[in-house]
Amino acid sequence: MAEKKPRILNDSRDMVWSIIPLLVICVIIAGIAGSCSWGFGTDAAKQSIPSFDSGAAFTADARTLPFEIREPAVPAGWQSNSGTTTTVGNSLTSNVGWITESGNFVQLSQSQATEEGLVRNLGGDGVLGTGTAEAGGRTWITYANESEDRLVWITDLGNVRIGLLGRGDNPPLDVLATATLRAQPLAK
Repeated sequence: MAEKKPRILNDSRDMVWSIIPLLVICVIIAGIAGSCSWGFGTDAAKQSIPSFDSGAAFTADARTLPFEIREPAVPAGWQSNSGTTTTVGNSLTSNVGWITESGNFVQLSQSQATEEGLVRNLGGDGVLGTGTAEAGGRTWITYANESEDRLVWITDLGNVRIGLLGRGDNPPLDVLATATLRAQPLAK
């Protein structure tokens, strides 16, 4: 019969050596079941990107929102990964996001909200004006929130304001701006 150690000789090392095999078994089972994923690296393009049907979102927003909605023809390497309808001030806002082939995140927001409200919603509290940019034949007012790595572009089309959000290293907001302005408003 094996001799038991006196209770006074048990310490935290015994507990650790008891738990390690259990953790290894849990990781193996989770990996086999496919219930977890590992994403190494900080670049979104290197990780699993969720799929989102942006076409259906734009169509639904065009039918339900009281202002014109445009669906841009973005480059083939961009993957739509998110979409929401949120309230900014007193206006509903259509938001759709993409991960570009270089791993940047860009978002298109269309709203009747004020420029100030849209900028605050997209850029956060620390957003500051940085000037203007030309894209798609229009002048865009540019903003940045350096602490949160956010760039925001806004242009006013009269009955709707277009807001662009970019995150990452040099996000291609000019490409999204041009594609958005080239698109015709969707049918109601």
